[in-house]
Amino acid sequence: MDEAAAGGRAGRTSAAGSALEKSLRVLEAVAAPGGPHRLADVTAAAAVPKSSAFRILASLVEQGFVHQEADSRYGVGPRLRGLSALVDAGEPASVGRILGELRRATGQTVHLALHSGRTITYIRKLESEEQPFRTASRVGMRMPLHTTAIGKSILAMLPAEEVRELIDATGLPRRTPHTLTTARALHAQLAAVRAQGFAVDDEENEPTIRCIGAAILGPTGRPVGGVSVTTVTFLVSREEIEAYAPALRTAAEALAPLL
Repeated sequence: MDEAAAGGRAGRTSAAGSALEKSLRVLEAVAAPGGPHRLADVTAAAAVPKSSAFRILASLVEQGFVHQEADSRYGVGPRLRGLSALVDAGEPASVGRILGELRRATGQTVHLALHSGRTITYIRKLESEEQPFRTASRVGMRMPLHTTAIGKSILAMLPAEEVRELIDATGLPRRTPHTLTTARALHAQLAAVRAQGFAVDDEENEPTIRCIGAAILGPTGRPVGGVSVTTVTFLVSREEIEAYAPALRTAAEALAPLL
């Protein structure tokens, strides 16, 4: 599928996002690990203007979703904590089952992440029970789109205009010697991702780490997140990890109606 087709299916959406999207990004930034957070940190993480972030935070504080500390930093409020508890209690058991089946089928670590603005956020991680290594990723960690397998699988399904806006806004920062840092190289790889149905992070985000990821699509065909299988390069070759693609795509399709 070419970029125009992908854009036609998903529709046009500004990378800056609607007022609701900005509010959700601010809320997510407040809930990120390491809080409470300063206004400047929330603004940077949410990628919204400082004045907008301040207004959104004021409303969230008033509604009880965010708590403002005495030193003016922002942390998670009681209503957000209550909502989190409800979500945890009501999460479909099938999400865990699907991720567990993928881990058993591959013998590798599995991640589930949601797309938010210019990043992905890991919401589930199942460590490999067979491999002796542990990866540095953790639930709640936010990662770039252009360096990760999940992120690239998401970018491949976004409208081409939105991808260009994102690149213009953030650039393509280098995380390892293998990171794709030019728009030309990234667009070429995204075309391959659309053709094959999965993306590979071959030491592009972290040295010695190799991942394969697939996007999870919402009802409109727009990606809402993704699922990945993570290995280390000295144990699993590029050819071997690509062999996990059928199981990965099956998991992504099964997860779609649950997110």
